[in-house]
Amino acid sequence: MPKLKRSERNARWIESMCFVPDGKLVGKPVKLTKKQRKWLVRIYDSPTRLFILSIGRKGGKTAFIAFLLLLHLVGPEAKRNSQLYSTALSREQAAILFSLAAKMVRMSKDLAHYVTIRDTAKQLLCAELGTMYHALSADASTAMGLSPCFVVHDELGQVKGPRSLLYEALETASAAQESPLSVVISTQASTDSDLLSLLIDDGLTGADPRIKVEIYTAPLDADPFDEKTIRLANPHFDELMNKEEVFRQASDAKRMPSREASYRNLILNQRIEARNPFVSRQVWTENGAAPRPLEDGDEVFGGLDLSSVSDLTALVLVNDQDGAWGVHPTFWLPEDGLAEKSRNDRVPYDMWAKSGFLQTTPGASIEYEFVAEYLRTVFDRYTVRAIAFDRYNIKFLRPWLEKVGFSEEELTRFIEFGQGFVSMSPAIREFESLLLARKLRHGNHPVLTMCVNNATVITDPAENRKFVKGKATGRIDGAVALAMAVGVMPSAADEGKSFWETKNEHTQEIRP
Repeated sequence: MPKLKRSERNARWIESMCFVPDGKLVGKPVKLTKKQRKWLVRIYDSPTRLFILSIGRKGGKTAFIAFLLLLHLVGPEAKRNSQLYSTALSREQAAILFSLAAKMVRMSKDLAHYVTIRDTAKQLLCAELGTMYHALSADASTAMGLSPCFVVHDELGQVKGPRSLLYEALETASAAQESPLSVVISTQASTDSDLLSLLIDDGLTGADPRIKVEIYTAPLDADPFDEKTIRLANPHFDELMNKEEVFRQASDAKRMPSREASYRNLILNQRIEARNPFVSRQVWTENGAAPRPLEDGDEVFGGLDLSSVSDLTALVLVNDQDGAWGVHPTFWLPEDGLAEKSRNDRVPYDMWAKSGFLQTTPGASIEYEFVAEYLRTVFDRYTVRAIAFDRYNIKFLRPWLEKVGFSEEELTRFIEFGQGFVSMSPAIREFESLLLARKLRHGNHPVLTMCVNNATVITDPAENRKFVKGKATGRIDGAVALAMAVGVMPSAADEGKSFWETKNEHTQEIRP
């Protein structure tokens, strides 16, 4: 009987020892796909120092590296007293691989007999062989003094820029091993200058045959929403992926430009930066019905984006109008220099002021006295539930609010609303959902429309989003104010509570 190759031996071990940990086939013995067997051949049947696997999201990457991890911990690739590590940018990401491998151990009587699971420390140990696996997050100091023989760098594409201290610490620490193996498994990075892109491009040159790259990506000029294009980046489209969910994401990205970059990066595995217009003109226009004018006593929620001395200040109120939300914006700019600002920003501020779409304040800077007096009118006429605000510049408004007679109780309705990823992302998601459901009525207000057209979104590694300007002169204050208003208004998904109430932060008082 001919001797099995390493890849064949390892494939047999995986299929005999491992069980599917979750999904529709949970509990069944693992059956490797043709692609997974191909990857095993590339890793084990010729010398390999670094193996890079880059495919679209939800394509079975994590399960595959869990197989490799167990192979080196307790399987035929295990080396006595060896150290194994996986790395990720966040603790949550680091826990994913550990959790999947731990499930596989618990589901196998044979593996469970030899492997001890330490959930709190995120460690797996095989006492008989002296092998140990530990999941690490992005704290380079924890890697000092280690000597790994097997390392997995999970979602390295999230590293921005050409360096990662944790990656470098572990790769240099492997030098003491006779034949260390590192595996990078990730969707692509955003730019050519990011670490993963540099590693992929170097590997594809073939300069070092021990560096091997398996990358599945769709061409940038292909139709991003065509099934054939999707398949190019997802080798397990038929076996492992939820096709209905992928097509839903494609449909959303086609309608909402703010989702296209993320879709291209995560589903099509394209090297593209996640920065795009927030909403298409078509979707915005579909919500362009005129809102019913506000009446005395109406319940309203608002967002207030205070500018610096000469920029646009925006207040956007929203109110429930028979299942849709009426949008009522007010904008201020200084009167002096309005024509020059119109030329610089290439928008007709002066014409909008004459038409009543833009309020002006005397002088060359925003006079918060006028904003405070307008807010006093709003509180006197309507039932104001909450006004979300950015703390920046609020210290200049508070004295005027007090001067025009705001009580302490009224001031508690001003809700501090952060402008970072954590606070803005849920608000943007709800804003987007309302647009897609055609549940906003903004009346095509020209200043608000300008702000929304200028708004782009950027995404952090956790896929949280926030607004940024699409161009240097573009104003987005109205879009930010509307998103904040949406963030504090009731959400049907949360049983009538607002996003802010669900985070137990709705009682914060306005502070200087």
